[in-house]
Parts: sequence; structure tokens; C-alpha cells
Amino acid sequence: MTVQHEVPTEAVGEALEVWIDQDLCTGDGICAQYAPEVFELDIDGLAYVKSTDDELLQNPGATTPVPLPLLSDVVDSAKECPGDCIHVRRVSDRVEVYGPDAE
Repeated sequence: MTVQHEVPTEAVGEALEVWIDQDLCTGDGICAQYAPEVFELDIDGLAYVKSTDDELLQNPGATTPVPLPLLSDVVDSAKECPGDCIHVRRVSDRVEVYGPDAE
């Protein structure tokens, strides 16, 4: 029997986006291991977010939406990142909810 955990109702309607500060990226690739649909290492050895069309977004500060089914993987990436360079914020007010600047 599979146990399904309920997603808190406040998280269901909350649009989130993620971005990486490449100046702090150590290139360990932990994020790409947790959420390869969202993160990818480039030829320069640094991690970047990917668009919903799977395109690598290399502009500084580029953001991509966090798909709800991947939220826990993206959060784990932010928590485990040795460079503390992954930022997850609400789209509505741009407040960081996970990452080094989260309160």
C-alpha cells in the first residue's frame, strides 16, 4: 500500500520560481541529480536552470517555474547545495522561501 502525503493547501496555489547564482555555484551537480528536469550542468561546469521547454537558461538571474510535482526535489537541491546558490521564491512577491536568503 502506498502512502500519499497531502500537499499543504497554501502551497498548492502558490506559484514558485527558482534561479541559481552562478557566482556561488561549485559545480557539484547535486541539483541536477535531485531534479534533472529543472537543473543542468553546462560545459563551463556550472549549474543552470532549464526552461519549461528544456532549454538551458544562461542569463544571470534567469528563473524558471517550479513544477509542483518537483517541489520537494527542488527544495532538497537548495538545502543540499554546497555553494548555497539555489534560490526558490514566490512569483507573487519575489520573497525567497527556500535557499540561503529564506527567512
